[in-house]
Amino acid sequence: MAGGTVVSRATGLIRQVLQGAALGTGLLATTYNTANTVPTSLYTLLIGGALNAVLVPQLVRARATHADGGRAYEQRLVTLVVSVLAVGTVLAVWAAPEIVSLYLRDTPKEHAAFRLTVVFARFLLPQIFFYGLFAIYGQVLNAREKFGAMMWTPVLNNVVLVTMFGIYLGMMTVPRTVADVTDAQVRWLGVGTTLGIAVQALALVPFARAAGFRFRPRFDWRGAGLGSGVHAAKWTLLFVLTNLVGLTVVTNYANAADTRLPDAGVGYTAYSYAQTIWMLPQSIVTVSLVTALLPRMSRAAAEGRIADLRGDLSRALRVSGVVIVPAAFLFTALGPDIAALLFAHGAADAASARPLGHMLQAFGLGLVPFSAQYLLLRGFYAFEDTRTPFFMAVWTQAVNIALATACHLLLSARWAVTGMAGAYAVSYLVGLVLTARLLARRTGGRLDDGTLRGTYTKLLCAGAGGAAAGWAAARGCAGVLGDGAAGAALATVAGTLALALVFLLLARLLKVGELRRLPGLR
Repeated sequence: MAGGTVVSRATGLIRQVLQGAALGTGLLATTYNTANTVPTSLYTLLIGGALNAVLVPQLVRARATHADGGRAYEQRLVTLVVSVLAVGTVLAVWAAPEIVSLYLRDTPKEHAAFRLTVVFARFLLPQIFFYGLFAIYGQVLNAREKFGAMMWTPVLNNVVLVTMFGIYLGMMTVPRTVADVTDAQVRWLGVGTTLGIAVQALALVPFARAAGFRFRPRFDWRGAGLGSGVHAAKWTLLFVLTNLVGLTVVTNYANAADTRLPDAGVGYTAYSYAQTIWMLPQSIVTVSLVTALLPRMSRAAAEGRIADLRGDLSRALRVSGVVIVPAAFLFTALGPDIAALLFAHGAADAASARPLGHMLQAFGLGLVPFSAQYLLLRGFYAFEDTRTPFFMAVWTQAVNIALATACHLLLSARWAVTGMAGAYAVSYLVGLVLTARLLARRTGGRLDDGTLRGTYTKLLCAGAGGAAAGWAAARGCAGVLGDGAAGAALATVAGTLALALVFLLLARLLKVGELRRLPGLR
């Protein structure tokens, strides 16, 4: 799973670099990226949160307790999900202007950007259906403990997008402003982006068939046992809605920064690129662990083996921390160098990439609580408790929105969104503290017997030492070669190597035993 995720994220990073070269990091890119955020958000609101958090335990239980191995339950569930997605997609395309207006204001000054975002959204909103199809087929496979296909098929999406942006750069005149974009370019980007998600989703169908699943529409939902899943999903829906409120507020503020400084790269596109890079380690390590652990933790909770569930969570936190902690320090120490290496090309230059690097630094150490809370929330989902994660999201997003609003009102457009990145990190630290306390109460004991706290203390000390060495090495290289492409590349490579070597040395000296268990859970 981690191997598939690594390849997927690597090809996704190539795609993002090409996208940055094609569209830059300013207002033009924001019209596309805002429109591309909308289908993901709506899919998650419609059904995605319930699929990821609620329905795997339901599918596992149905396969274990139903006389037919849960086959009828699966057919009804997939039919319900596909139906909701189809209706929701049609309504979303119809209401595209109203939806976009939640993220970007339509004023005389911003009307051209708003109109282009709506056009992009009409091409991109059909992704809702394919995101959902990918998710439900993936969960059917996960319930059968077939995890690989869901991790590898996103590579196909990235291949389509890499090809699309490569051809765009090679055969079309790259526009610099919103007014320069042609209808042909909009169609190329819109159709190509949606095609990538469609290929990703449809590629799971043969894997599901090989695992024994054949889709047969069943609409006899009443009295079929779906009620408990729907009841649990209502809290997940509120959880997703709470996070979307936070995303919408931040997107509005970030888009406002873009409209004030349209060519500076200080708004939503820079924020979303920085956040995507920042989340790569969590996506590769933590999500892979959770995907494997959730069915096992669900069985442990159902069978009353609470100590085993606590042990799985503690072990996952310690093993993932070996990657998450040094990655967080890497972003904090080398954010501007990484941004210049990846995005100072094509339509973007070093000056417009620099704010993105500062945002990456601001996110930085927040990766540790963000990843840890993601893991701990799955402890509640193993109990089919979706109510508590909702209240955790309320607290987390309340802090995020309050701090983001302060940044929007008090900081200049140049630094407001960088402050919002730091606010996001702080909000998840607050969320982690609350989640850990409530989970300890829920499981009747703390996850930490001293081992977890000791491991993270050692990892943080090793990470801080590595970050100091990495920063010094990067600055030395930049001083020799300057701030150009060669200087950024050498600074990033030298700084990363120095950080990694010093971190590993200090971790060994501090006797961090989890280094030996990094390839997987044993």
